[in-house]
Amino acid sequence: MKQKTVLVSGGAGYIGSHTAVELINAGLNVVVADNLSNSDMSGVEGVRKITGVDVPFINVDCCDKEAFRKVFEQYEFDSVIHFAAFKAVGESVADPMKYYRNNLLSFMNIIDLMREFDRHNIVFSSSATVYGEADELPVTEQTPRKPATSSYGNTKQMCEDILRDSVAAYGGLKGIALRYFNPIGAHPSALIGELPRGVPQNLVPFITQTAAGVRECLSVFGDDYDTPDGSCLRDYIDIVDLAKAHVVAIKRMIDDKNKERYEIFNVGTGRAVSVLELVNTFERVNELKLNYKVAPRRPGDVVAIWADTAHANEELGWKAERSLDDTLRSAWAWEKNVRGIK
Repeated sequence: MKQKTVLVSGGAGYIGSHTAVELINAGLNVVVADNLSNSDMSGVEGVRKITGVDVPFINVDCCDKEAFRKVFEQYEFDSVIHFAAFKAVGESVADPMKYYRNNLLSFMNIIDLMREFDRHNIVFSSSATVYGEADELPVTEQTPRKPATSSYGNTKQMCEDILRDSVAAYGGLKGIALRYFNPIGAHPSALIGELPRGVPQNLVPFITQTAAGVRECLSVFGDDYDTPDGSCLRDYIDIVDLAKAHVVAIKRMIDDKNKERYEIFNVGTGRAVSVLELVNTFERVNELKLNYKVAPRRPGDVVAIWADTAHANEELGWKAERSLDDTLRSAWAWEKNVRGIK
């Protein structure tokens, strides 16, 4: 059988680059498309070094439909994993139009081009933010979606709806939305990891940059929430575990094992960890002290969210395997490698 090829939009980024590695490890070909708006070529070069495969890379903006069409014309692929999106919750609250314009248009262009070129399978990079402030925890795939607390979360809800309606309307299309929780850590090789441009919007890069002396002080946003230690509760999943979930989702569609043509899966660990617990664990496993302070609550933050992963465990045969300790060690190893710290 001819080796299958997957287009990975946003494949130079944090989650995309790790997923590209795992797709290749699973025997699939990969084509990466990215406009490098929040990444650079180090992600692609890291994938090439880890796998030994000269992965094709196209610098293209998914929002530019005519430019993106050329990718569909040039490469034979039946499946797409769509990561290309802006993702900072706080920024999306401050500049909602930036998020609606980019995140919705890029996704609609992909659906249109998949129909035009008769490409069939798409995995959408969704998010636990679609649940908003859930009434019951942990959340299952049947948990009602609440109004999103940020424009970023709203774009994820809207793209899920676009995918659901498109699959229902267009006979050749199959889709899986992976609602993932808080990806952290880096590849064990320390050749790829999370390297945001400018000031990090996510917790762990800010932790590692503070440890490296790049940032003076880490802010913990709120210690007065109704949680055991007053800080927000999240479900932190290792990036490699998360990447592997995309591989099994793609293979599910390629092998035509879907129960429905549109499916949703939570991708998390099923364990709630507080922000302060994460900070303390990072200090312990890496044997260092962080300069941090408690700051006011941040707009758009949900108090607590973590996953019930039973559906993904049973249907996909996937589960998170790496420990929080190992994940936080990998995050620091990556940061040290980037900064040249011994």
